[in-house]
Amino acid sequence: MRLGEIMAVLLAAGQSRRMQSGINKQYLYLGAKPVLYHSLATLLDIHEISGVVVVIAAGEEDLCRQEVLKPFGFETKVKVVFGGALRQDSVFCGLAALPFSTELVVIHDGARPLVRSVDVLNSLAAAREYGAATVGLPVQDTIKVVDTVGMVVETPLREQLWSVQTPQAFTFQLLMQAHRQALASGFRGTDDASLVERLGYPVKIVPGTYSNIKVTTPEDLVVARELLRVKELKGNC
Repeated sequence: MRLGEIMAVLLAAGQSRRMQSGINKQYLYLGAKPVLYHSLATLLDIHEISGVVVVIAAGEEDLCRQEVLKPFGFETKVKVVFGGALRQDSVFCGLAALPFSTELVVIHDGARPLVRSVDVLNSLAAAREYGAATVGLPVQDTIKVVDTVGMVVETPLREQLWSVQTPQAFTFQLLMQAHRQALASGFRGTDDASLVERLGYPVKIVPGTYSNIKVTTPEDLVVARELLRVKELKGNC
């Protein structure tokens, strides 16, 4: 493999407790295809990305193969690995499966099926320049900081608040360093950017889109289906 490769880690190992469907949400249907298909197809269509590692839950290899990989010809195009107990563990499992020639890596949640290729490319461009980047949106609601008994402590300036999404992109060595240090100290972050921030490295925010929702609940799936319908009417950009 050539030096300076760009790789992608696609996370699909969640337990989907809030979906209450009896099946991992990645394999529920969004339009005529499983949820996981949509983000995987987007990543595979980006020619700058050399390879994709899909991180799935242990015991779901056959399900993933039969529902997503085999029907759409993805079997030879991706590497499948098992994830861990938490999202952070699953990301590390995906990173460990990447080649040493990796220069940049993009992390994306399979539960965000409507990601646009332009958002992936913009995050990668920012990561190449700054070392770390995440897609996000300015917060529209007023946010309150609340203490343990439910009393408002502070109202931060809305202009400084962003809602973070994926994709998130990093130089490979920086993200590996961040994960290893977090593992050694027992630190648990809510996303990969927080692990890098902990090292004192800046993370660039890349403006995303409101359609890049995370499918977590049955209501989210209803919204995603309508967004997909609109996207198909307009054409994928």
